[in-house]
Amino acid sequence: MRGRGRARRPSGRERHDEKITVYVSAEELMDLEHARLVLRGEHGLAVDRGRVVREAISVVLADLEQRGEASILVRRLRGR
Repeated sequence: MRGRGRARRPSGRERHDEKITVYVSAEELMDLEHARLVLRGEHGLAVDRGRVVREAISVVLADLEQRGEASILVRRLRGR
């Protein structure tokens, strides 16, 4: 995955033609909604849950690309 040669950027606010379905627990959904409300209330950012998810994916994938084995994703998936 390293060396792809481009900065990873989330798609932001635009029309998206691709779709995936992700199942989350009630607690995870509440955490996501809480994050959205914090972003709006405390930071003045009016974003939807999809935007929050796309940003989070972008951050985690960039970390994986940059740090590989030491990335937060690898460590969490390994239970460390």
